[in-house]
Amino acid sequence: MPLITFPDGRNKNYDRGVTGIDIAEDISQSLKKKAIAILVNDEEKDLLDPIDQDSDVSIITIQDEIGLDIMRHTLAAQVLAKAVKNLYPSSKLAIGPTIENGFYYDILFEKPISSEDLPAIEEEMKKIIKTGSNIEKFLKSKKEAISLFDKLSEPYKSKIIKDSDQNNAFQIYHQENTDFYDLCRGPHLPNLKHIGAFKLTKLAGAYWKGDSNNEMLQRIYGTAWRDEKELNQYLKLIAEAEKRDHRRIGKELDLFHFQEDAPGAVFWHQNGWIIFNKLIDYMRTKQEKNGYVEISSPTVLDRSLWEKSGHWEKFKENMYIAKTKEDRNFALKPMNCPGGIQIFNNSLRSYRELPMRVAEFGKVFRFEPSGALHGLMRVREFTQDDAHIYCLREQMENECIQIINLTLEIYKDFGFENVKIKFSDRPTKRIGDDKTWDFLEKSLINSLKKLNLSYETNIGDGAFYGPKIEFVLVDALSREWQCGTIQVDLNLPPRLNATYIDSDGDKKHPVMIHRAFFGSLERFIGILIEHYSGKLPKWLAPVQVAIATINDNCNDYCDEIAKKLQSEGFRSKKDKRNEKLNYKIREISNEKIPYLVIIGEKEVSEKTLSLREFGNNLTVNLKYEELLKKLKKSCRID
Repeated sequence: MPLITFPDGRNKNYDRGVTGIDIAEDISQSLKKKAIAILVNDEEKDLLDPIDQDSDVSIITIQDEIGLDIMRHTLAAQVLAKAVKNLYPSSKLAIGPTIENGFYYDILFEKPISSEDLPAIEEEMKKIIKTGSNIEKFLKSKKEAISLFDKLSEPYKSKIIKDSDQNNAFQIYHQENTDFYDLCRGPHLPNLKHIGAFKLTKLAGAYWKGDSNNEMLQRIYGTAWRDEKELNQYLKLIAEAEKRDHRRIGKELDLFHFQEDAPGAVFWHQNGWIIFNKLIDYMRTKQEKNGYVEISSPTVLDRSLWEKSGHWEKFKENMYIAKTKEDRNFALKPMNCPGGIQIFNNSLRSYRELPMRVAEFGKVFRFEPSGALHGLMRVREFTQDDAHIYCLREQMENECIQIINLTLEIYKDFGFENVKIKFSDRPTKRIGDDKTWDFLEKSLINSLKKLNLSYETNIGDGAFYGPKIEFVLVDALSREWQCGTIQVDLNLPPRLNATYIDSDGDKKHPVMIHRAFFGSLERFIGILIEHYSGKLPKWLAPVQVAIATINDNCNDYCDEIAKKLQSEGFRSKKDKRNEKLNYKIREISNEKIPYLVIIGEKEVSEKTLSLREFGNNLTVNLKYEELLKKLKKSCRID
């Protein structure tokens, strides 16, 4: 009789082969009605899966995040897929996983469908849901499963099974009273009565298995929630997110563009490059105040260095590799750390020099799949605000505390008050012994505890060379963006022979702390654009003041004011075009420039200025000195 232990610590013996629905019914009839799946020793199972050994068990309902994910998965695999087969019998089903906030299904259509076809598919899905059909599961051998899907003329399902190393227990799900079967890892809802509210959102192309050598399928995306209220809230959020899309705003404000000649790389325009460099200026100031020096390491490095560091084995698939006429293999750097260590190694170091804080704005290259590229948020070429701190073991904890404090200070400067912290411990595939990992993990956790900071733990999600802390920013739409990281490392220094002379005269390896605040400057700019909907903080705006004239008689005064502002370090633009003032004001407003100075003949004669702030139609008349004082207060950051 297996002993079942519940989350609250209670336990009870049940007959061998007891199922989730049996346990839920034993607890209460109401729980039986709500139960959709079961968690057995942290593994998701269907309600009717038997339990034959002592286990930790949780009943899953739709109110749980796991339950919501299961509902989305069932909606894709059992409802969307069947609706498509009902409407397009000759279509071929590929895969239908869940994604954040929803699901998708890749399908080969005999004749490609369009977005105009999605409402009809939605209606068919609603008809299927109304049946409330039970969903049954069968376990098949490899031969039986292939035979089933060959008969159903589903070649992608057959291919998945044939390519699998598994020989038995292929899970086949079936809707009762239908001829619909699907191959799936599960679990699924016990019936369709638990399906909540949903909407199909878009249509896209997707190669089978993500390989451009394979046939192009059509991917139907959808979102699903527990009820209509949650769905509508999400759809409003998406509509607002589309308004804030950094790619659209970037085009409107003439910041950057992308093109196929350089996939995943940014073409920065003048205004965008101003933002980029202002971020670097800001970070240089912060780092100098906190004892950092700055270096620059080569972009292209020999394969042997990447082999020593471990990146060649762990990261080769994502590296840009080149072979020279001399038969040497080089790679564009995907990380800055191995190159940075070479600069540390170039001199004999003493323990008295430590901690040594070394920063680098290094451009790195990672071959991301083309389907994963997304504007500034996911690129192949980007700039890291990287730093490596070389220190003694006894200095490491205090260094981490300083980095954490500086990280939170920086985010606050950019308007991010809500920052989540996540700690990631040792992964399965890693370098270094357990004793080293124990020390690193304990020290990193202690730095958080000493600052009384709460954090989540991501089990097994650390880097292959050391545990890490991640900083997650919550933006204006409550979306989360992982940006900064702290990674502590006692494994890479020995691999690359980084040493210092200790007080006893012996050579020892330093602790190496990897640190980034923005992570990727490109991505951080994308986050800022969406967080502020293009209206960046005044100190960061590419143009801080626009000066518009009413007629040509005002041009000389306009030039005089612009020159004075430039001498004070403020970024301004002049609009002396022969256009109506309202037209100029509208265009300047569309550019989201923080301040608009209007100069007419009255202002020229009185040596004053009319000032209007973005988003405010109120105009204030003031002297140049008053404008300068206002700009110094609002358009600069200490």
